[in-house]
Amino acid sequence: MALDGCNAVVTGGASGLGRALCLELARRGGTVLIADIDADGASETAELVRAAGGSAAIAECDVRQWEQVEALAHRAAAEIGPIDVLCNNAGVAAVGPFEEISLEDWRWCVDINLWGVIYGCRAFLPKMRERRRGYVLNVASAAGLLAPPGMAPYNITKSAVVALSETLHAEYAPHVHVTALCPTFFRTAIMDNARGADEKSSRATKKLMDRSALQAPDVARIALDAVQRGTLYAVPMRDGRMFWRLKRALPQRYYDVLARIFAQQSKR
Repeated sequence: MALDGCNAVVTGGASGLGRALCLELARRGGTVLIADIDADGASETAELVRAAGGSAAIAECDVRQWEQVEALAHRAAAEIGPIDVLCNNAGVAAVGPFEEISLEDWRWCVDINLWGVIYGCRAFLPKMRERRRGYVLNVASAAGLLAPPGMAPYNITKSAVVALSETLHAEYAPHVHVTALCPTFFRTAIMDNARGADEKSSRATKKLMDRSALQAPDVARIALDAVQRGTLYAVPMRDGRMFWRLKRALPQRYYDVLARIFAQQSKR
């Protein structure tokens, strides 16, 4: 199924990759329901979507709450019609050494990054199965494939999103296709809202984001192309693909090297 003219729901659509996904869907003539807890940002995205040639509606939704996600699915069906594409994009980061991350920050990260995706799939996939057509884009991260030290909650939730995507890709085939998006660095506001990040690590991460050859519009385009092809893994960046191959080939060596690097950085 081509994505041209599709009906789509994007969570976390008020900014960053979520906004880029909405705009890419608009360029393909799509109708987008933009869901976010940031109503003002969602409204800005809606105006940009309309300017890009698409149709847009907005809905306030906290993906941590099942009742709100379930209501979002009902509202989407009522306002824009049967949903062809679901983009589970809302996400946050909690970082730092394992023992220093509070249990509250763990719950916050798990509730949004993992339960938000579970709720989204649970709310929208049954209707897609009934219609025998649909696409789901679960925004994970290369961290979900590579699990670098110093960001356990983020790694674990994103790894779980990959595993969920793999499971659903098999369970719902051939009529509903599920894609796990696993980018590395590109400019977003995720570090502005991250919990546990010190100034030094935030600056270093933002430098990597700025240097990336691919930015949010590129990631959105590559992701939706992968969705349209029914590709399970979308790993847009070359460094992500390279390290993922290395990990699969030499898993013990890969983590031994990471351990040495992390120990050296911790001494500084």
